[in-house]
Amino acid sequence: MAKEKHSVTTAVRALRAAHVEFTDHLYAYEEHGGTEVCARELQVDEHAVIKTLIMEDDKRQPLVVLMHGDMKVSTKELARVVGVKTVTPCSPDTANRHTGYLVGGTSPFGMRKQMPVYMERSILDLPRIYINGGRRGYLVGMRPEDAVTLLNPTLVNVGIPEA
Repeated sequence: MAKEKHSVTTAVRALRAAHVEFTDHLYAYEEHGGTEVCARELQVDEHAVIKTLIMEDDKRQPLVVLMHGDMKVSTKELARVVGVKTVTPCSPDTANRHTGYLVGGTSPFGMRKQMPVYMERSILDLPRIYINGGRRGYLVGMRPEDAVTLLNPTLVNVGIPEA
C-alpha cells in the first residue's frame, strides 16, 4: 500500500466516507499568513482558496462561513441574512472547542459540532476550490458542488473586497 502524503485528518475521513474526489495540496504554513500564503505556495488564484471562518451570533450560537480568500465577510449583512442582531468572529479557543481544529487548520468537513454553514454564493462559479483539509499547511482541492452536497450550506451574498 502506498504511503500517505499527509496525515489522515478528520476532514479527510469525512471526505472519503462521502466518496468525494479530492486532491492533496501541502504547503509551508506561515503563522498569520492566511490565504495569500496558500495561494502563493500552491500557485493558485487566492479567490479560489476558500477560508473557513467560525463565528457566533449575539446569543453565542456558532456558525460557519465559507468565503473567498481575497474577500472578507460583511458581518452586518450576514447578521441580517441569519436574522440576528450581530455576528462576530469566535476567539481561537472558542473556534477550537466548536470545531476540534486549530485556527489555521479549520476544515468545514468533520467538525466536532454540527453548525449551520453559510457559503458565499459566487464560490459555486469556480471550477475548483482549495479548502482546508484539517490541519495547518494542508488544503484539499475539489469541485465546489461536492462541498455543497456534503455541507448543505445556505448560499449568501455577504462578501466584500479586502481593504
